[in-house]
Amino acid sequence: MTERETLTWEAFGVSVRDLGQQVVDDGFDPDLILSIARGGLALGMGLGYALAVKNLAVINVEFYTGEDQRLEMPIMLPPTPDAVDLSGLKVLIADDVADTGRTLEIVQAFCADHVAEARTAVVYEKPQSVVKPDYVWRRTTAWIDFPWSSQPPLVERAGVPHA
Repeated sequence: MTERETLTWEAFGVSVRDLGQQVVDDGFDPDLILSIARGGLALGMGLGYALAVKNLAVINVEFYTGEDQRLEMPIMLPPTPDAVDLSGLKVLIADDVADTGRTLEIVQAFCADHVAEARTAVVYEKPQSVVKPDYVWRRTTAWIDFPWSSQPPLVERAGVPHA
């Protein structure tokens, strides 16, 4: 059986404040928070409040197709932010977990030629991640049950994974 770690809503709130404090302590002052959907949406919103950043954007990357099941390569789904809207900005990329790191890698590559600087913040990092995030709340090897995905969906949709 897969080792599991459960993140509660209360602990998630603590993680947002702790990550925000890491960003502040590091002296990074982002102009924009770019959330990776779906898992990074709550973190991006929370960091927006914690860091007093109202400029939020979303990028949708599909990689997981189920619990511990993923596509061969992550793919960005439309709509993607206009590169011109990111031009010259300091961007904080937010996601729930750096598991393989491939999702963060594709978003960093998307930003690379446009932004002044991009840094990454995740709630969890796993040791096999190819990207080492700048800001991490916890490190684990376990499968994480996030509060937003630990219950089955209320409706089933073709092609929409639970995890």
